[in-house]
Amino acid sequence: MSVENYGLFIDGKWRPGSEGESFEAVNPYTRQAWATHAQASPADVADAVEAAHAAFAGTWRRTSGLRRATLLHELASLVERDVDRLALLETTDNGKVIRETRAQVLGAARQLRFYAGYADKVWGSSIPLDRPDVLDYTHREPIGVAALVTAWNSPLSLLSNKLAPALAAGNCVVIKPSEHASATTAELCRLVEEAGFPPGVVNMVTGDSRVGKALVDGRRIGRVSFTGSPEVGREIAAAAGRNLVPVTLELGGKSANIVFQDADLPRALVGAVAGIFAAGGQSCVAGSRLLVHRSIHDQVVEELRTRAERIVLGDPADAATEMGCVANEPQLSKILTMIEGAEQSGARLVTGGRRASGPGLEQGFFVQPTIFTDVTPDMPLAQEEVFGPVLAVLPFDDEDEAIAIANNSRYGLAAAVWTRDVDRAIRCTRALDVGTVWVNCYRAAGVQAPSGGVKDSGFGRERGEEALDDYLTVKNVMIDYSGSTGDPFVIKT
Repeated sequence: MSVENYGLFIDGKWRPGSEGESFEAVNPYTRQAWATHAQASPADVADAVEAAHAAFAGTWRRTSGLRRATLLHELASLVERDVDRLALLETTDNGKVIRETRAQVLGAARQLRFYAGYADKVWGSSIPLDRPDVLDYTHREPIGVAALVTAWNSPLSLLSNKLAPALAAGNCVVIKPSEHASATTAELCRLVEEAGFPPGVVNMVTGDSRVGKALVDGRRIGRVSFTGSPEVGREIAAAAGRNLVPVTLELGGKSANIVFQDADLPRALVGAVAGIFAAGGQSCVAGSRLLVHRSIHDQVVEELRTRAERIVLGDPADAATEMGCVANEPQLSKILTMIEGAEQSGARLVTGGRRASGPGLEQGFFVQPTIFTDVTPDMPLAQEEVFGPVLAVLPFDDEDEAIAIANNSRYGLAAAVWTRDVDRAIRCTRALDVGTVWVNCYRAAGVQAPSGGVKDSGFGRERGEEALDDYLTVKNVMIDYSGSTGDPFVIKT
């Protein structure tokens, strides 16, 4: 089997790591190494940051919004052209089913086009002051160099959330993908070359946590955008804070999927399956807590058990497969350990709970779709993110209790409400302490819709118009055209 070799992408050139180290990419379905990536050193990271600064100061800062938009549209066209190849590479890298990775690649292209539309519309405001003989206006300007750090579960999708607004706003970037899934990021850099972006505008350094630390510890970064765990997010925020660098953090969740007694049950059941078993539960917004009104609890659990046991596991590159494998071995171990802990804490296993086996599953990191009941709100299974296909079902008796259980979490990324009662739906959307609330749907997204969390799920927003503001800074300009001389010891107002 041929092995793809990826280098670092710095200043428009591909090169090995300066210390000669590399690491393997392992296909989680076959457990075979299929690619190698260069391990960056701190010196390589410094080179990437310097290249980004040089490109920004050189030509990119003065590049018109129209030109940036043209380049973003060209990059989107190349992504669309290569959708099948990119989707297969991502599936090979992290085990997500091809039907999902293909949709995510197309979503990345849509993201590039969405922000391309903003690139020539980054304008400020004229502000009327109390003094009629003073002209006051603002510029919205790029922050300079942004560090973009992504996770392994949806590399290209997560990158597009960050890269598209950063480039549209006129910044240069240094990208650090997860060492568990770096291939599609490297492939996107090849398309950046082909699209005609100037050298140094987009740079990529690959490797382990040492690379990320070197990147965010630097004093020449204008913003850090990170997607990953709260533990690493805290470290990044602390490092960036020491240099007074703002951050955007998307740190996962323990999202509540709330089904009331008047819900359209067939739709709600589909939403429950989508919430936890789509992408094998390896989604930041996974609906890993299913809150069900006690009057329909047993019915919902039985329906879900039947559906979960029918889910087709197998080769993630096969279009018929519904749930692929866990992305890497450390995550597999974590999931199985948390399942064991849930059983020991008194939760009742309804189905699954083991590593999946059978024809075609022998080598891969597969976990059975798993459902627990008799889960109390304080159990670790109801409090900690599993990031796998493991569902905790909790009953409730009324709306107030449902909201109390849902908000009893250190996370606050997303939630959903299933009800035919419009008044209840609106009350719940206001009461839930999260960044996104779905009503009668789950795991839906749009490039126009902002996404992000509160509490331990992080802060800042990605996607939508709000994300663009994170990559811009506001400069105020005040021009006194009165021609008069004032008192030098009194502030002019």
